[in-house]
Amino acid sequence: MVMELLTGGELFDRIVDKVKYTEHEAVGVVRQVADGLKYCHALGIVHRDLKPENLIYSSKDEDAPIKIADFGLGKIVDDDRIAMATACGTPGYVAAEILHGQKYTDKVDCWSLGVITYILLCGFPPFYDENMHNLFKLIKSGSYAYPSPYWDGVSEEAKDFINRLLVTDPRGRMSAAECLEHPWLKSGPSGAAAGAAASGGTSLSGAQELIKKM
Repeated sequence: MVMELLTGGELFDRIVDKVKYTEHEAVGVVRQVADGLKYCHALGIVHRDLKPENLIYSSKDEDAPIKIADFGLGKIVDDDRIAMATACGTPGYVAAEILHGQKYTDKVDCWSLGVITYILLCGFPPFYDENMHNLFKLIKSGSYAYPSPYWDGVSEEAKDFINRLLVTDPRGRMSAAECLEHPWLKSGPSGAAAGAAASGGTSLSGAQELIKKM
């Protein structure tokens, strides 16, 4: 078996090394991941465990592409009318329908993308509790917020993008293909937030340990 060698390290390792991470940079990363998911989903492949540890840069070059790795829980679905039922995934990134015990589709990967996007933009997850039962209650109810001051400089397009992914009913959730058509990924932040998105940035230096707990 011949596999691609990825030497650039995990997504969050590189982000933490940068100290500051801008919204424009987040757009670039999320767009690549959404494009990868679109490709996989078109082939009937569902990852089912999308998280920062499974997003790896191909090399240490500044402009290296990011790749989706570790398909150990992946599933090939030959017919898009067939839903999956196996409960799997990582607690902080698992989709609401899986926790509800419902059958699910490739939209579970899109929920996970919403969680990753949220973390990229503020440095902490949308759903978090030390108690697993309480964490799952938050996820199943879709209870999250954009607290100040952490989200004050983030564009409304970014928040709308997340809102369209962290939808507890997968029928209302964007697909990977629809993500790529969203204004945030197509054009980036606009208005007053655009300048802040390019020049400011989120410090993710304290995020890594919290993320590992998820």
